[in-house]
Amino acid sequence: MIENATIGGAIEALHDGKKMTRTGWNGHHTIALQVPDANSKMTQPYVYMTTEAGAVAPWICSQTDLLAQDWCEVE
Repeated sequence: MIENATIGGAIEALHDGKKMTRTGWNGHHTIALQVPDANSKMTQPYVYMTTEAGAVAPWICSQTDLLAQDWCEVE
């Protein structure tokens, strides 16, 4: 189980198929990596966020997220 990771550790975990979150985020939001396949409209891998309510949207890292050291793996 990954805890207290930097963004580098979070990215490595995403590449390993894990979902990540930050302890500093309000609510239960997770990020994951999507790698497109032959049936996808997207042609490049991208990171998406799932919110506590179940909404899914593309995710862009903020300065705060980039420098955070509270990234954790979600089981």
